[in-house]
Amino acid sequence: MSAEPDGGPPVLEIVEFTDPACPWAWGSEPTFRALRHALGAQVAWRRVFGILFDEDDDPAPDPDAETRWYRDFIAGIAAHTGAPHTPRLQWVARTSWPASLAAKAAEAQSAPIAERVLRRLREATFVLGTPADTADGVMAAVSGIPGLDTDRLLRDMRSEATGRAVRRDWRETRRPDPYVLRLDAPGPHGGRAKPVNGRHRYALPTLLFKGPAGTAIVPGWRPYEEYRDAVGDVAPGLCTVVERPCADEALDCHRSLTEPELTLLTGEPDPPRQAVRVDTGTGPLWLHPDEARVHPALSPSQPARAKREVKEVSANETPPGIH
Repeated sequence: MSAEPDGGPPVLEIVEFTDPACPWAWGSEPTFRALRHALGAQVAWRRVFGILFDEDDDPAPDPDAETRWYRDFIAGIAAHTGAPHTPRLQWVARTSWPASLAAKAAEAQSAPIAERVLRRLREATFVLGTPADTADGVMAAVSGIPGLDTDRLLRDMRSEATGRAVRRDWRETRRPDPYVLRLDAPGPHGGRAKPVNGRHRYALPTLLFKGPAGTAIVPGWRPYEEYRDAVGDVAPGLCTVVERPCADEALDCHRSLTEPELTLLTGEPDPPRQAVRVDTGTGPLWLHPDEARVHPALSPSQPARAKREVKEVSANETPPGIH
């Protein structure tokens, strides 16, 4: 159950600086999903796609070596976040533009569809190991999402309006608040602005909170409590939900769940009774049965190296790999 304002507009705006292929953003999904659940309709949540992999970045002299290094880099991040990841990353994303254009274009179809599109784009990298860095890759990643008009998505991805919107996101990400320029926070990803090609950009992910009492910035990899405290600072007295959904309710809402998401959202380690398990290199992704029927991880058209073992968990069975 989500909290709602008393018939009025949202009283809090959250701006999320992100990228579909960012491993820290992937690892932050459990926290952000829990925060959205807690705030419900009281918050207007806006995503800004910061373009982690830009088109003018210098190409790697040895793509295979870069892929091996980046696979280990993702594994190191996952050790902090608990996010599952594929051990078979096929390549490093060549560019973030196609996935970011698709995620932005999907917002015109509906908020739930935009959520599913962005989630599938993240899963393309971190579950399948095949980043959605071309239009064809995007279409493969989002295949089968119920209610998604793929023809419209492809058309809108190529439109001038969507291109302008993502270019605005690019510029907004590269105009960071002075606070993050001088930040010296502890941790593996403290959130200090990153110098990139003669500019600085927000660390990904970064959340910017705007409320009646001012603004607050929570950059980098942070525990849920820091985001909760930021809400209290900018919107004192704002109601947050304390009831947690059960596992089945969480899966009905989100359609796919990692173990950290399951634990943070529900407070329980046990997966939904009829969830379909997709194994990654470090933990399962739990899919709603309807999602499993159309998810590219289970598609016969996927190359064998991108497939994962799948298992239906019955109501009376203890699922493997829960720890």
